[in-house]
Amino acid sequence: MKLIKLTPPLSDEIVRKLKAGDEVLISGIIYTGRDAAHKRLVELLDNDKPLPIDVKGQIIYYVGPTPERPGKPIGSAGPTTSYRMDPYAPRLIEIGLKGMIGKGERGNNVVEAMKKYAAVYFATIGGAAALIARRIVSSKIVAYEDLGAEAIRELEVKDFPAVVAQDSHGNNIYVTGKPKYKTA
Repeated sequence: MKLIKLTPPLSDEIVRKLKAGDEVLISGIIYTGRDAAHKRLVELLDNDKPLPIDVKGQIIYYVGPTPERPGKPIGSAGPTTSYRMDPYAPRLIEIGLKGMIGKGERGNNVVEAMKKYAAVYFATIGGAAALIARRIVSSKIVAYEDLGAEAIRELEVKDFPAVVAQDSHGNNIYVTGKPKYKTA
């Protein structure tokens, strides 16, 4: 299987070509955010206020990195469980978010929004946070510094590895992949 190289911002056309199970390498700018930041973003949308970042065509990585070590842009940066963002993700997808990176399956509300607005969910390696951090070239806080590890960061990544876990057509490797590993 060949690796698909992606550089945000992503278009609807690119997203719709991605299929569950595709292996990708992401390079360019992505953003971080967890549930506390997502809650604030949706509150801004609810009050017709501008967001601190433009999510159109972008990818958000669900991560709460550890502090950087000397000479490194970031500490360990492994994925967080994604379902905690499920109450907020559909609103961000509706306004143009194209990709999310995390671990674990997404809820029906997120899947329906992904299908309707052309978005994709990527899974990346859990338990290998230090390895993933090697793919992060730079990191800077761009919003909600008071949230510490949960602040929104702008990350520059190079060949960040991920797998399309749930695509914009409703396909889901958490469902289709299980039979491959069941024994008789």
